[in-house]
Formats: sequence, structure tokens, C-alpha cells
Amino acid sequence: MIRLILVGALLLLNACTALVLFPSMQIVEKAIQIQVEQTQKDLQSKLDLDFQRFDIKKVFISQKEPITVGKLPTYHIQGTYQLEVNLPEQQLTQPQKPFDIYLQIQQEGKTWRLLVPETKKNQDDAPIWHSYLIL
Repeated sequence: MIRLILVGALLLLNACTALVLFPSMQIVEKAIQIQVEQTQKDLQSKLDLDFQRFDIKKVFISQKEPITVGKLPTYHIQGTYQLEVNLPEQQLTQPQKPFDIYLQIQQEGKTWRLLVPETKKNQDDAPIWHSYLIL
């Protein structure tokens, strides 16, 4: 009986800790925004488009997996969002766009970083991560 109570208490403690360390929806939205901004810059230079502004809306998280990258807790998060792009003469809405991001809480526990894996040349190579501070 005591063992059952201890196991239950440990599970509850783990659940509470995981909830505290999981990034807020605002952090997830900002991470998606960083990825869209990078893509937008590439498109602007290649296609000579003038993006006025874009909005990230209706973020839905379908999967979250805790992992460790560089000895720090990280979440691999997948889901969908709606992208609204304002062009000079029209507004485009793209619903149900998929996202696949890695968010890492920093050692002091106050800030999050978006981790972007570099494309590997060989499957045996360890991933190289690019890191972006989420403000």
C-alpha cells in the first residue's frame, strides 16, 4: 500500500514538473514565427515579393516529445497552424500548415530557444543544431 502511494506521488510530481517546464503557447507561436520569417526572407530574395506582414493563428499541437539536446531538456513539438500573409494588394490565408519544431529551455529556466537541425549529409553524422533565442 505504501509503495502504491509513493509511486502515485512520484507520478504526480513528474506530471507537475513536466507541466511547469513545457513551453507556453506564446513560446510555440513565436518559434513558428521565427521559422516563417526565415522562409519569408528566402522567398523575398528569390521571388522579389514584398511581404507586408504575416500572422500565426490557430496553433494546434498534435504531438510533444521530451528529449535531451546538449544535456538540456528539449521538446520536439509537431502540429498545425493557420498562416495569414498580407501582400501589397491581397491577403492570403493558408490553413492547416504543419510545423515541426524543437524548443529547449535554458539552464536558468527563464528563456527558451528554437533549435533547428542542420541537414545531415550522412545518417551516421551527429546533428548540428542552430539555436535562436525566443524573446
